[in-house]
Amino acid sequence: MNNSSRKKQFSMNIGSASILLVFVILCLVSFAVLSIVSANADSKLSARVLERTTAYYAACNQAEQSLAGMDKTLQRMYASSDSEEAYFVAVGHGKSYVIPISDLQTLQVTIEILYPESDEDTFYRITAWQVLNTEELQ
Repeated sequence: MNNSSRKKQFSMNIGSASILLVFVILCLVSFAVLSIVSANADSKLSARVLERTTAYYAACNQAEQSLAGMDKTLQRMYASSDSEEAYFVAVGHGKSYVIPISDLQTLQVTIEILYPESDEDTFYRITAWQVLNTEELQ
């Protein structure tokens, strides 16, 4: 009888530990999958932001080049004009141009043309430098 009572006392209770281990492993796998999905989404978003930023600055560079050309033209017209009225008749009072950024956006630049009082004064003042949406976002 002594032998049979010893056998009954010896038992392994590993069921709860196994369930806990499986639960912990499932949690770790779930967190790993969520981390991978989140990192992938962040990578795609970063690529889109990079593309849009590059397109915006390319449009800004093109606008600056247009302004440099406008500055040379205005300087030439200023040198060849006899009076302020003749200058404004030749060049007008304002200019506006649009540079495409993407299919959905454009960069609009509007300048007011000025008559310089001295050689150091500027020929124009930028009144608008803004990104406009060309289509409604859905």
